[in-house]
Amino acid sequence: MRIFLWFMIALYVLAVPQYAPGNELVHEMKVGVLHHDTNNLWSNSSRESGIDANVELIFNAATPLWIGEIRPAIGATVNTAGDTSKVYGAARWETTIGDNGLFAIGLGGAVHNGETALTSTDRKALGSKVLFYFPIEAGYRINERDTVSLFFDHVSNAWLASPNEGMDTLGIRYGIRF
Repeated sequence: MRIFLWFMIALYVLAVPQYAPGNELVHEMKVGVLHHDTNNLWSNSSRESGIDANVELIFNAATPLWIGEIRPAIGATVNTAGDTSKVYGAARWETTIGDNGLFAIGLGGAVHNGETALTSTDRKALGSKVLFYFPIEAGYRINERDTVSLFFDHVSNAWLASPNEGMDTLGIRYGIRF
């Protein structure tokens, strides 16, 4: 858990200077509150509890596409009940819908501090410390700088290891562009 707290502090320290005009590294920072190990979604089961705090940095290095663009992102999700937390990196595709809507989806990898084997009935067995990471986000751009969104992510080893219970989070995030 200490590693994740230090990672969160490091992300904050990296993000604070980005408020300065002329920033060329970070495009947007997102913070959120997520329901941990949400049942009846992709992983179809729930063993863990608590609320997750999430922070993500989306970088300026963009690859424009016909619709939207892809940007690299890193982040951390820390569980407040002491269950599984994770750090992740992803390629994140985002597009604008209408004047103020946004939709994003990504693919990446995550490292977690949870269990890899079933050791208790209240912890997920994720099969591997390194997992695939799949985020989906839909939101509203309040103005040029601020967004609010519904966020979902799924981590899993994609049956490259056994067991593969997977884990889903669902919640709300606030974004600020620099």
